Amino acid sequence: MAEVRIYTTPTCPYCKMAKKFLQDNKVAYQELNVAEDKKALDEMLKRSKQLSVPVIDIDGQIIIGFNMPQIKQRLGLA
Repeated sequence: MAEVRIYTTPTCPYCKMAKKFLQDNKVAYQELNVAEDKKALDEMLKRSKQLSVPVIDIDGQIIIGFNMPQIKQRLGLA
């Protein structure tokens, strides 16, 4: 099973869509709220060079935004 981490904020609609997609596909993930966790924000910026969320890390591969085709491909759901 892939290791999935998702960097989010509470008000981001695409973050909610990404989490729902992962839940619907029974993919376990760790959520990191960058609005409340400065360490997670710094980590996200270092890894993605992006301020926008969601940033999804699947086994060390970074996906910016809720890019369903890329997520499916990386998780072997395509």
